[in-house]
Amino acid sequence: MTSSRARHTSAVDVAGLAAALRAGTDAEVRFDPGSRGAYSTDGSNYRQVPIGVVIPRTVEAGAHVVEVCARFGAPLVSRGGGTSLAGQTTNAAVVIDWSKYCHALLDVDPEARTCVVEPGIVLDVLNRRLSEHALQFGPKPSTHSHCALGGMIGNNSCGGSAQAYGKTVDNVRRLEVLTYDGLRMWVGPTSRAERARIDAEGGRQAEIYDGLERLVTEYLADIRRGFPKIPRRVSGYNLDSLLPENGFDVAKALVGSEGTLVTVLRAELDLVPVPPFESLLVLGYDDICRAADDVPRLLQHCAPTQLEALDGRMAQLMREERAYLDSLDALPEADSWLLVQFSGDSQEDVDEQAHALLDALGRKERDSSVAFSDNPAREQEMLRAREAGLGVTARPPDDRETWEGWEDSAVSPDRLGDYLRDLKGLFEEFDYDHPSLYGHFGQGCVHTRIPFGLKTAQGVADFRRFLERAADLVAAHGGSLSGEHGDGQARGELLTRMFGERLVTAFGGLKALFDPGNRMNPGKVVDPNPVDGQLRLGPAWRPTTSDTHFGYPEDEHSFTRAVLRCVGIGNCRTHQGGVMCPSYRATKEEEHSTRGRARLLFEMLDGHPDSAVGDGWRSTEVRDALDLCLACKGCKSDCPTGVDMATYKAEFLAHHYAGRPRPAAHYSMGWLPVWARMAQVAPGLFNSVLHAPGLARVGKRLAGVDGARSAPLFAGESFVQWWRARGVGQPDPADPATVVLWPDTFSSFFHPSVAISAVRILEDAGFRVAVPEAPVCCGLTWISTGQLTVAKRVLHHTLGVLRPYLEAGTPIIGLEPSCTAVFRSDAPELLPADQDVRRLAGQVRTFAEQLVQHAPAGWQPPPLARQAVVQTHCHQHAIMKFDADRELMRRAHLDAEVLDEGCCGLAGNFGFERGHHEISLAVGELGVLPAVRSAAPDSLLLADGFSCRTQIEQGGTGRRALHLAEVLALALDGTLPSEEPERLAQRPAAPSPTARWAATSAAAVLTAAAGLSAVRQLRRW
Repeated sequence: MTSSRARHTSAVDVAGLAAALRAGTDAEVRFDPGSRGAYSTDGSNYRQVPIGVVIPRTVEAGAHVVEVCARFGAPLVSRGGGTSLAGQTTNAAVVIDWSKYCHALLDVDPEARTCVVEPGIVLDVLNRRLSEHALQFGPKPSTHSHCALGGMIGNNSCGGSAQAYGKTVDNVRRLEVLTYDGLRMWVGPTSRAERARIDAEGGRQAEIYDGLERLVTEYLADIRRGFPKIPRRVSGYNLDSLLPENGFDVAKALVGSEGTLVTVLRAELDLVPVPPFESLLVLGYDDICRAADDVPRLLQHCAPTQLEALDGRMAQLMREERAYLDSLDALPEADSWLLVQFSGDSQEDVDEQAHALLDALGRKERDSSVAFSDNPAREQEMLRAREAGLGVTARPPDDRETWEGWEDSAVSPDRLGDYLRDLKGLFEEFDYDHPSLYGHFGQGCVHTRIPFGLKTAQGVADFRRFLERAADLVAAHGGSLSGEHGDGQARGELLTRMFGERLVTAFGGLKALFDPGNRMNPGKVVDPNPVDGQLRLGPAWRPTTSDTHFGYPEDEHSFTRAVLRCVGIGNCRTHQGGVMCPSYRATKEEEHSTRGRARLLFEMLDGHPDSAVGDGWRSTEVRDALDLCLACKGCKSDCPTGVDMATYKAEFLAHHYAGRPRPAAHYSMGWLPVWARMAQVAPGLFNSVLHAPGLARVGKRLAGVDGARSAPLFAGESFVQWWRARGVGQPDPADPATVVLWPDTFSSFFHPSVAISAVRILEDAGFRVAVPEAPVCCGLTWISTGQLTVAKRVLHHTLGVLRPYLEAGTPIIGLEPSCTAVFRSDAPELLPADQDVRRLAGQVRTFAEQLVQHAPAGWQPPPLARQAVVQTHCHQHAIMKFDADRELMRRAHLDAEVLDEGCCGLAGNFGFERGHHEISLAVGELGVLPAVRSAAPDSLLLADGFSCRTQIEQGGTGRRALHLAEVLALALDGTLPSEEPERLAQRPAAPSPTARWAATSAAAVLTAAAGLSAVRQLRRW
């Protein structure tokens, strides 16, 4: 079989094209292997390495990109969020990524309820900007946090809200489009006067419109009969929009054409009011088919905003993955559920709609199979659980890999139950077990992911046969191959089974009118690539394997399988909320998203002959993409499939630098625990040297530290020194009241006030505190810099020191979240067979966990009665969670505002490394630093992570943050100051100017003396 890349790019002068694009367009032009690898696939089963990637800075620049590509005959594909599930946005073509720069909201007309946008604007961003007008764009797919409007137009996206507002096609008024051969025009409904004007002007536009009229005339009866009259017909081109009775609407005909006909430059959209009140009714059923049977009856008695479904299989997976447990607990007793959302102008209105439906169904709100909520936050959480279906079902805990391919078929709602029974029968016939069935049942759209065997010839053959049988099945039910995600490559070859030969020929005629040279996203919809071609995996996929440092116990001990966790959902491209992915949010670069890095790691495995990355672990492209990974671990919790890029980065760095010199920062900051211990000999002297004029600059350069950063100050007395001087004997490890306070590097050598405060509070709560007096370390800094062999040695030593406590089952209390996370997560993966590591992971607790869950009955923390702004450390967000901290603050009468602003941006060594300072502060300025600046003067600022406290102090906020232990200890001492209460916390004092200059002078004298000695030695020679 001739490869798609060979067919479409063999005649393209790639070098000349790249040079012309760089010279003639205002765009970032990237034909390097890293960029091509990052864009080699989307959210689908397919993979095609692009010719190159172009990121226009303006829409006009994007139009020039099309012009240059046309001059070279290069195929094109436009891309927004890159979440397409049918392969629409992967092609052996020039990829135009509109999302980084072309995201303006150009105009809003609140009275007409319209707006004009550029193609790269993200749906949630658009709706936030429209919120001041109480308007929104109606369709809301589950990817609303990161999907672009251009992609929604290309795919004809829908989402649950399409129940009330229709598909994207129903909400597009006009489009500004550009054909491959250079025609630029605004299109929409065509009145007779408009048609006459086009005829009078002549030219290419008149040629296209004449051809459209001829096409409709020739296939008029076929179009009227052959398009299913169902709510969710997304497959095929929208030829029905060109019917006379539909206003000969060229814009709507182009919606859903997946970039195969034109390039969309701007769009005028219809808007809808934001409903002021909503309620949610959940109805339980014995199984998903019976729930589907009841949908027509529900629709007879109500007009919901959404009518969604999820089945018991999805609920089971959520419980096994411990996701959305609060939402699951709120579901009524049943095995499958329909979620019916109502909206209206008053709370009484939406409540009445729900109760009227219950009356019509003969159910009561108190029934065990019914749940009702008019709490907006609770409703959104339950609907988010339904939206999470793709991620929850992608990597089930039973280790089956499930795939798209038949993930969004649709039928009329009155045939939905029968269709589901037939579909389940097909699953059984192919031995596909029992995939979850869920989706937008109010419109007959069914989502599922199926355990296709895409790595063997037989599995791929079965995949193809299943798709053919399923296409025949949905056609027999009068439905659509796609009810939301489009055709692309996954369904393009199957369109004849749904529409018949004549209508598919008509699709080809439409393609020939707009793109006669087949340069626009070739191989999709018309003249499609095979459904089993260009697979991301496939029977010929042969990734290289090698021994790894981490054990990957949740991925069958395979780094390859760990990399395959990423299925392209794209939640790492969100703009706010959660933690993932800070480097993407700061750069808006695909290769600096979790997904982009996973794509490059996949290419690094060299499983395909045309892999963009060819030098394995030594790859500079992968190294550069991982360079801006903050190792925040946000993806481990926020990614629906649990990608852990921090671990993959550490693994890569270990192999990449094996047997050769590392960056200076790996020695200076990777070995920080050693240098910190050495500094305790004379901490004041070390501080003076690290901050000495001139000398500090030279030192930072040699250490690989960014010149804009100030070195943290060593404490005059470390926590362990304070502990020894205290003269308190070590308690018996077997005493139930004994706890080990972990003396991490940061709480011991930099901010000992944190550990001292923790001792005071733990003892106040009745615990007997033990502190290891021998040197110990969790190995964090070696792990984050990929020095994993050293990290293992450090951990083995630490386990030896802790052995009496591990054998006794003594709780080990962590104060620094990143170190606690090592014991909970990294250490068990580095040393999976070590029983002491397992014991340590089970015995380590956060400070708050110990006090909330294990303090003696009757103990209460000292009351504070203050407001607090709280920054959660990313590793705590990802690994330990923050529930215990919230509860401890509540008991201390703290009115805590826990920020949802993402990563602070420092992230351990990341923000100190040369070249990272700008990105580090950019991440902080996305939310955390502005929130701190806006905090009231009398508010407490809490940040348990040393990195977070350092970033707040060095980020121009004028404030300092405290550890929760410090705040509680201050409360023991009495009333806090009315303003900037952090002033009471003990922090190392900065060296005086005299001391700093003395260090510089001493260094100068020593340097001069050394130089003089060298000259004398040379003269002797």
